[in-house]
Amino acid sequence: MSQQTNDFTKWYIDTIQKAELFDYTPVRGCIAFKPDGYEIWEHIQGEMDKRFKETGHRNAYFPMLIPESFFQKEKDHIEGFSPELPWVTEAAGEQLEERLALRPTSETMIGHLYSNWIKSYRDLPVLINQWANVFRWEKKTLPFIRTSEFLWQEGHTAHVDEEDARKETMQMLNIYKEVVEGLLAIPVYDGQKTPSERFAGAVDTYSIEAMMKDGKAVQAGTSHYLGTKFAEAFDIKYLNKENKHTFVHTTSWGTSTRLIGSVIMVHGDEQGLVLPPRIAPTQVVLIPVGPWKKNPAIIEKLDEIFAALKAEGIRVRLDDSDQSPGYKFNEWELKGVPVRIELGPRDLDQNQGLMKARDMDEKISVPLESMIEKVKNELETMQTRLFEKAKAFREENSHTHIDTLEQLEQHIAESKTNDKIPGWVLAGWCGDDDCEASVKEKTKFTTRNIPFNPPAEKQTCIHCGSEAKHTVWFARAY
Repeated sequence: MSQQTNDFTKWYIDTIQKAELFDYTPVRGCIAFKPDGYEIWEHIQGEMDKRFKETGHRNAYFPMLIPESFFQKEKDHIEGFSPELPWVTEAAGEQLEERLALRPTSETMIGHLYSNWIKSYRDLPVLINQWANVFRWEKKTLPFIRTSEFLWQEGHTAHVDEEDARKETMQMLNIYKEVVEGLLAIPVYDGQKTPSERFAGAVDTYSIEAMMKDGKAVQAGTSHYLGTKFAEAFDIKYLNKENKHTFVHTTSWGTSTRLIGSVIMVHGDEQGLVLPPRIAPTQVVLIPVGPWKKNPAIIEKLDEIFAALKAEGIRVRLDDSDQSPGYKFNEWELKGVPVRIELGPRDLDQNQGLMKARDMDEKISVPLESMIEKVKNELETMQTRLFEKAKAFREENSHTHIDTLEQLEQHIAESKTNDKIPGWVLAGWCGDDDCEASVKEKTKFTTRNIPFNPPAEKQTCIHCGSEAKHTVWFARAY
């Protein structure tokens, strides 16, 4: 696939359509998740949810409709979300007394309810997560990556003080990093957002950022320390041990179904999806080859392998359809199934099967008696291999030698001429919003985050040349 933007976008849409992950609907920017697409989300959801509960969080659910007056209570919040809000103005044939927004996020509704629920220090901390849909009416959409309605989880917690709340903020960011790297095999940079990029109403926002194969960045997860801003707006107070009323400190954090798009953009190839084994709806497909219908022993052996793999908790399919083997190979490669096992009369005679990993070119012969262990090992090996490959790609396309805006513009021009991706650039920033905005205006590169552990420390601002206060990743982003 070409890494240039137009070709890459076409490849991406073709791939997810042919792999039957989604379908368009009559409502602009709203997609339907087909079973394979939704199951990928279920695997992500399962791993996240397990970790949330291990750290003391519980799930709840809050209304999708939020009164307009709630947004007015926190001015930064309404300014940040106002352009994206869809409104309900009429119900049952009558105009509503107050407009209701379809939630873009739930800080306001939850803040209102927390003010009723929290009375004493004994009620804290409140550690709640919600799995839900949200709406942000996007002008430019791309399935899974940016849609008007999407699925996500949003955590909302309340704490006795700043120290406890900030500890929560970082704990959740670390969970996101562990899941995205460990489950999705996507390497990320964790760090702090610049003020212009932080969440509307937050004191500080932290993110994990991932590089796609076209060199663009995806914000894969965010965690926000909200201070007492929402507590003051919604009067969330508690009686402390000194018998004084004080405002709680709150956090919020979220990841969404854009992680599905990220997996495809990071690992996919010319043949279609390449899914990390831990999230693949089907991890292993069994395919009979040759004149197998005349030889019942082939299906009998594949049924035996099927049962053994299933007993190991492996998600396996047996494709005994009437399609040709070549058609089946292409179809399951397109769907990104990690491991394929082929068995024909000659293989059976030799007491072996052929195994192929989705990300490797060659097939290997495996004795039938060791097939189950070999498959288990290959699933783990492939998971690691995909992560290392994605990490090597990121390193290859992360540039630390660019120190001025002129050098950045030259780098972008050379990349276009040579049909290469510009990737990400590590550069210094003085902290001035105007410098950041000017870089964006002239190059379309935005600040992704101020990494906690940058590969180098920059001394001068990429725009004005003055002393750098921060070392920042710059990139074009989805």
